[in-house]
Amino acid sequence: MSAWETVIGLEIHVQLKTKSKLFSSAPNRFGDEPNTNISVVCTGQPGALPVLNKEAVHLAVLFGCAVQAHVAPFCQFDRKSYFYPDSPRNFQITQFYHPILTGGTVIAEVEGIPKTFAINRAHIEDDSGMLKHFSNFAGVDYNRAGAALLEIVSEPCIRSPKEAVAYAMAIKAIMEYIGASDCNMEEGSLRMDANISVRPQGEQKLRNKIEIKNMNSFHNMELALESEIKRQTAFYALHPDQEIEKGTYRFDLETGQTELMRQKEEAADYRYFPEPDLVPVLLEKSYIDSVKATLPELPYNRYKRYLEKLNLPSDAALILVNNKALSDYFEEGLAVCNNPRSLANWILVEFIGRLKNTGKTLTETAIRSDQIGKLVQMIDQGKITGKIAKSVADDMLQSPQLDCEEIVRLNPNYQPMSDSHAIEALVDQVLKENPSSIEDYKKGNQRAFGHLVGQVMKLSSGTASPKLVNEILTKKLR
Repeated sequence: MSAWETVIGLEIHVQLKTKSKLFSSAPNRFGDEPNTNISVVCTGQPGALPVLNKEAVHLAVLFGCAVQAHVAPFCQFDRKSYFYPDSPRNFQITQFYHPILTGGTVIAEVEGIPKTFAINRAHIEDDSGMLKHFSNFAGVDYNRAGAALLEIVSEPCIRSPKEAVAYAMAIKAIMEYIGASDCNMEEGSLRMDANISVRPQGEQKLRNKIEIKNMNSFHNMELALESEIKRQTAFYALHPDQEIEKGTYRFDLETGQTELMRQKEEAADYRYFPEPDLVPVLLEKSYIDSVKATLPELPYNRYKRYLEKLNLPSDAALILVNNKALSDYFEEGLAVCNNPRSLANWILVEFIGRLKNTGKTLTETAIRSDQIGKLVQMIDQGKITGKIAKSVADDMLQSPQLDCEEIVRLNPNYQPMSDSHAIEALVDQVLKENPSSIEDYKKGNQRAFGHLVGQVMKLSSGTASPKLVNEILTKKLR
């Protein structure tokens, strides 16, 4: 497979977080009874006229500013004709000839290395309904029909399934940070189509592509792309003088294979023409600039800040940044804690680890981030030891309404050993039992000092004040 190069382009459909639908006042809301959030417009009743949702345009422009795309001063809508039960009008209103956004770039980390991905275009369109299949019949729920979508189309610049996942996760993070979408993949707020082909290394032309439709998880998309790469390279190994036939495929998770749905349509098959019921959209530069001025800190900028200014490990920074709610939670904790690295560790390892089997996320609990920040400060100030802090964390999960300082005050077992004479006796015992560590330390090995501290803490069952242990050890080792 090393003789072959993979070429991938992604089409990411993001449902915009508007209160009403793109062209009607019907609610844009998930989870309601089927066919209740509908109107004459989104069900395609004869004579019903669409009216553009202003907020959808605002959110599209905001995304364009976030990825440094060109925001078109003139854009318009077109009809895309296709016949399917979930499309009540038998056409979709989209932007084919004059999209609202062109160009733009997204930076994402791929296995620790930053890569810049190019966006071709992004356009506003309305969503279809949902087909629901039962044992002996199928029904259509039009609640989603007419919801506002932004379709983001990349250039064919992605070279591996891992790159595709990194790019898609970066798009998701940007949409969440700017508040344009909740990107709930289980509810269908973010869906991905991939166009993929393979070619011999060094070949410049693009070969026929296969489209894989409606992937709703990053893991499944990676599996689907890996499967399709194997299928295409196997085809060319057997048929070196042929080119694979274009087609639209789906990924079957059970078999781990992509399966043909239909032969690939071309643009002419959809009979695009300008939407006669909507006027063009004209955007003034002052409006675009005013939207750009509202941009928050974007995920990649936050990631760089975590690495460069807060000195977080790259894996911890990536986990935080890719989960906006958790990253904001961490930011709130920083207000009371001046040890970002330790705070990140306590959030990501200690507290989330304790919640692993509960089905809850940390942000869903009643534990406030400032309480975790305060707990870290108490460790750093020598008020409690790390071992005691772990027990305090257990109690915080049981009684989240209690202040962590109050938990420590009320429990005599949480008072660290602060008797300097008792600690000195432990230090003397450790020094007597570890002469080689003393010799290593005096030769300049700082790790030997850490070993001695650890032995004292072990003797005290983790209750000795680390500050006093360090002070007494340093004095005795001079």
